[in-house]
Amino acid sequence: MKPLILASTSPYRRALLERLGLPFEVVRPAATEEHLAREMPRDRALRLSTAKAKAVAAQRPDAVIVGSDQVAALGSRVLDKPGSADNCRAQLAMLSGATARFHTGCAVIANGERLVHLDTTSVAFRSLTPEEIERYVERERPFDCAGGFKAEGLGISLFESLETRDPTALVGLPLIWLASALRSVGYTIP
Repeated sequence: MKPLILASTSPYRRALLERLGLPFEVVRPAATEEHLAREMPRDRALRLSTAKAKAVAAQRPDAVIVGSDQVAALGSRVLDKPGSADNCRAQLAMLSGATARFHTGCAVIANGERLVHLDTTSVAFRSLTPEEIERYVERERPFDCAGGFKAEGLGISLFESLETRDPTALVGLPLIWLASALRSVGYTIP
């Protein structure tokens, strides 16, 4: 079996891939995450997930590479990782009472072939008070998460509803599709 490599240093993606029970390596992809003018959020997620996988595949053609990226959007506005408590509070205030879409791209490169997938999750946020936002940000500190929350943690309490085909996609790696893609290139899961 060829080595499996996750082209991401995200601890969330690493934890998700560990669920599949396959040994894998983690390699930081040499891919930039710049915004392109007029690029739709879903297209950005696909472009970046593919770019990450291709960057690592160029170094390791002997391996099966998994690249993934998530782009959060409120309408056409991209919500990057907040990076700070102030930015996180501002993003959550903007999301209060609104519905955002989280586009999670995933690419698998194996044997010179590329499999690509996009999962879109819609999250309807309940109306949040400034005090609720403050308590949440203080407790969870989700500064490295698109949209400023962790759905796998206390962030779920901020939602009114969630529509998805794959709940793991919202965390950053669509495992339902990925398990199928990895089976198609020879891995045994489970």
